[in-house]
Amino acid sequence: MDTAARPYRSVLYIPGSKERALEKAKGLTVDAIIFDLEDAVAIDEKANARALLAETLTAGGYGQRAQIVRLNGMDTDWGTDDLAAIMEIGPQAVLLPKVESGSQVEAVAARLDAHPACAETEIWAMMETPRGILNALEIASAPRMSGFVMGTNDLAKELNCRFRADRLPMQTALQTCLMAARAAGIVCIDGVYNAFKDEDGLRVECEQGRDLGMDGKTLIHPAQLAIANKAFAPSEAEVDLARRQIEAFETAEAEGQGVAVVDGKIVENLHIVTAKATLAKAEAIAALS
Repeated sequence: MDTAARPYRSVLYIPGSKERALEKAKGLTVDAIIFDLEDAVAIDEKANARALLAETLTAGGYGQRAQIVRLNGMDTDWGTDDLAAIMEIGPQAVLLPKVESGSQVEAVAARLDAHPACAETEIWAMMETPRGILNALEIASAPRMSGFVMGTNDLAKELNCRFRADRLPMQTALQTCLMAARAAGIVCIDGVYNAFKDEDGLRVECEQGRDLGMDGKTLIHPAQLAIANKAFAPSEAEVDLARRQIEAFETAEAEGQGVAVVDGKIVENLHIVTAKATLAKAEAIAALS
């Protein structure tokens, strides 16, 4: 799959300590999985979860789903052991919690550089503290950095802000991280929606994240997958428009024109870049299906 077009519409958290959940995830229509060794695992289960996850990922079975392992922080009692164990299996990506500076990423990148199995391992960052948000571009530009995950629950706690349906208190943080991610050419995934039985609320928040420019939504329950997958996928109308824009622009170019007109609107080269990205994403989603 073209990594540039790889979809991240739905990114599901799975506890690394739950064998049944790890097995069930192999059959879910999810674009990416965050295998969680941090918040979802009790303190007395940390070591067991680490061993179980390493064994599970080595066995495979997750197909083309992106696989990201969320470690405990390197400043905790478990983070160093998490990283050591996971490095042995050469993971696709590791997710660092509460990242606040590029130096935190650099330190983990240096350890990955020294391990032959981790030549292709990416680093992702949880963006969930005020200092992290303010240092977003520095973090996005750090070695091996490939994606941001918005930790909106922790950020709300740090900001002492209220949860609102329009997420007004979150807009500065969401857009700051999104701009930094786009400047660095990395992925940016929206935060979770806590009321997993509230389909209408989830749909509204997914559509808001999509309209902002987010690549997808982190999810806490499989019941949320269908809504996120639909919201962050190109619609049939968007795919059709993209094809017609490309065709019209190619015809205009052949006639020596610099622009085309589709549905009464000017189409320039910048629109064709977007159109081609839309088609590439639709093709990547079809490949996952």
